[in-house]
Amino acid sequence: MLVSVLVELSNRNIDKTFTYLVPKDFEDKIQVGVRVLVPFANFKLEGFVVAILNENEYHDEYELKSIIDVIDSDIILTPELLELGKYISKTTLSTLISAYQVMLPNGYKAKKGKKVNIKYETYVYLEEKMLDNFKLTDKQKEIVKVLRTRKNITYTYLKSINSSVDTLIKKGILKKEKVEVYRLSNNVTLKEKYPLTSLQQKVVDKVDLTKNDTYLLHGVTGSGKTEVYMELIEKVIEMGKTAIVLIPEISLTPQTVLRFKERFGSIIAIFHSGLSDSEKYDEYRKIKRENIKIVIGARSAIFVPLEKIGIIIIDEEHSTSYKQENMPRYDALDVAKWRGRYHNAPVILGSATPTLESYARALKGVYKLLVLDKRVNDRPLPSVLIVDMFKNKKVSKFFSEPLYLKMQEVLEKGEQIILFLNKRGYASNVVCENCGKTFMCPNCEITLTYHKTSGMLRCHYCGYAEAKKDICPSCGSTSLITSGSGTEQVEEELKTLFPDNKVIRMDFDTTTKKGSHEKIINDFKEKKYDILIGTQMIAKGLDFANVTLVGVINADNSLNIPDFRSSETTFALLNQVSGRSGRGEKAGSVIIQTYNPDHYAIGYAKNNNYLGFFKEEMKNRKLLGYPPYYYLVLIRIKGEDYQNLSKEVSKIKEFLKSKLTLDILGPSLANPFRVNLIYRFNIIIKYKQEENLIDTLNELLNHYKTNNKIKIDIDFNPRSF
Repeated sequence: MLVSVLVELSNRNIDKTFTYLVPKDFEDKIQVGVRVLVPFANFKLEGFVVAILNENEYHDEYELKSIIDVIDSDIILTPELLELGKYISKTTLSTLISAYQVMLPNGYKAKKGKKVNIKYETYVYLEEKMLDNFKLTDKQKEIVKVLRTRKNITYTYLKSINSSVDTLIKKGILKKEKVEVYRLSNNVTLKEKYPLTSLQQKVVDKVDLTKNDTYLLHGVTGSGKTEVYMELIEKVIEMGKTAIVLIPEISLTPQTVLRFKERFGSIIAIFHSGLSDSEKYDEYRKIKRENIKIVIGARSAIFVPLEKIGIIIIDEEHSTSYKQENMPRYDALDVAKWRGRYHNAPVILGSATPTLESYARALKGVYKLLVLDKRVNDRPLPSVLIVDMFKNKKVSKFFSEPLYLKMQEVLEKGEQIILFLNKRGYASNVVCENCGKTFMCPNCEITLTYHKTSGMLRCHYCGYAEAKKDICPSCGSTSLITSGSGTEQVEEELKTLFPDNKVIRMDFDTTTKKGSHEKIINDFKEKKYDILIGTQMIAKGLDFANVTLVGVINADNSLNIPDFRSSETTFALLNQVSGRSGRGEKAGSVIIQTYNPDHYAIGYAKNNNYLGFFKEEMKNRKLLGYPPYYYLVLIRIKGEDYQNLSKEVSKIKEFLKSKLTLDILGPSLANPFRVNLIYRFNIIIKYKQEENLIDTLNELLNHYKTNNKIKIDIDFNPRSF
C-alpha cells in the first residue's frame, strides 16, 4: 500500500505531497485524513494522509521510504475539511498544509513534538455483591452509605473525607475506574425561552432552513437578534441537524455564552482563543465524539468538524476579527458561505451596523435582507448628545462639563455608567520638554506607550518593553512629560472626580489573567462597581440593565486612522457602544465627546441612522474607487535591508504593470513602516475582475520563494493596511 502525505513544513518550495510505503502492520490503521509520522530527509515529521494510492500509480525512480507510525485512530481531516483546505489554499495563495493546520487546535495539528494531554479522573464504585464477605467498621459503613446515595464520586473526594477508602479497595468492596473527563463544564440550569415579538417571528418565518441562502439580519442594538438566532437553531435541531454560531472574540463574553447554555444545555461546545490548548483539545474531541449540536466560538470555530450542519450564524458580521491577519488570510464569512453550500444550509449574517459590502449585496438581492428596526418591547433607543470639545467647558483633562454633570446625576440615582476610550495604557508617548526626544521602540517605527501601573514603556506591535526613566538619556533633563491618553489615565482621573464611587477598567492589560474578563463582567453586573471604563471590548456583547449612561471620551481616535474605512469603523463603534445604554426598563442616554462634531459619521451615529450613513459613505467610495465598487489586493513586501527592499519593491511594481491592466497604487510605506526590525512596503491593486490576476500573483510568489531576504504577503480584501 502507498499513501500520499502532506508534511508539516509550510514552505512554498515543498508545497506538494510525498509518497510513502505503508508497512503491513499499519495497513489496517491507514485512512485518508489521519496523521502519520514519516522520515523526511534527516528528520522525522508529522503529516496528513491525503490519498491512498495503488502501487501501479507510482512511476518515479526514487526508492520509497516507509511511514514510521500512524498517530490517530480517528480521522482528523474529514472529506469536507480536505476539500475546504484546497479552496482556502487556492483563494488565499497559501500553502496547502497551512490551510489544513489553521483549521485544527494544537492537539490535532501535524506538528512533531506537540502533544496535549488527556485529562483523567479516578472514580470509585461500590461492588454490592462483595459486602456479604466482610464485616465493616463504622467508618467503612459511612463510605458505603455515601456511594449508595450519590453517583460519580471521585477517589480524591472520598479519600479527603474518609481514610478507609484504600482498605475497601484492597478487599474488592470498592472498585477504582479511571475515566476521561473534559475540562469545561456545561452544568447550567435551563430556563424557559422568551416568547418572540411579532417582528422577531416575522424574521424567523422568512428564513428557509431547507436551502442554502445568505441572509443579512440588520437589527438595531437591543432588538433581540440573539433570540432570533436561538429560535432558528431550535428548529434546525428538530430537523436532526447542527449549528455553528460565530461571535467576535471581544463579544464572546461568558454572559453571551450563558444565554445559549440556559436555552440548550449540554449539547453546546465552546471554541475560542481564551481557552487553553488543553481545553480546546477537549472541546474538539467532544464535538467529534459526543452529542454536540451547537458550537459557539470565535473565528476558528468555523472549521469545527460538525456533521449535518443546518445553519451557520455570524453575529456582528462587520467585525474585522473574522479576517485572519496571517497566512492563510481567510475570511470566516467566506468559509461560512462555502460550508453553507456544502451542507445546503442557510448562512445568517447579523449586525446593527453591517459592512457596506454586505448591505450593498442585500440591496442587490445577492443576500436576503431581514430587518429588526425596533428594540424588544418597543424600548426607546438611548438619547444621544454630541459635545463639541472646542466649545464646551472642561472640568478636567478628559471630561466636559455636560458629561461630568450627567455622570453625577446618574450616580446619585444608583445607576451605572460605561465609559469608552479605544486606547489602552496611560499615555501614548513620553517626551522630553527640553530637547524634544520622544521614546521610540528600537525595533519599530512607533512610540512607546506608557503603562503607569507597571511603570513600563511598551510597544504594542512587537512587545518590546523598558522601564520608564526619570532622566532624558539624550540631554540629562528631568523634564519628561506624557502626552496622549489611555484608559489607565482616565481611570486615575475618575477616582479623583468621583472618590465615593467604585471604578473598574476593562482592557487588554486587565484581562490577561484567565477568568479576569468574566470576573470584571460579573462584578459590574452585581453592582460592585459604579463605572466601567474600557476599550472596544466593552462596545459589544454586554447587557447590563442598570447602565443608563454611556460616555465616549474621544470619538475621534478611530476617525484619524489612515484607512478608507475609518468613517465606517467610527460609525459602527459609536453605534455599538451606544447600544449598551438603556437595555433594561430605565431610559438610557449617550454623550459623545468630539473635536469633529460636524463629521457625518458622528452625526449619523447620533441619530442611529444607518441608511443615511450608508448612502453618504457609498458616494465617497464610488468617487474614490473603493469597496464595494472595487475589490482590493494588498501586496506587502518586507525585508531587513532597506536599500535592497526599495529596489525590489520598484521591480515588483514594474512586473505587475507589465502583466495587469489594473489600477496599481504604490509602493507606499506601511503603517507603521518598521515592525520588529522589518521594513514594510505596500502595493494595492484595485480590480473588478481580472482573469490574469491569480496567475500573476502566483508567478510573483514563486519568483521570490527562494529569496530569503524578501518576504511577500498577499491579502485579498484586506481589513487593515
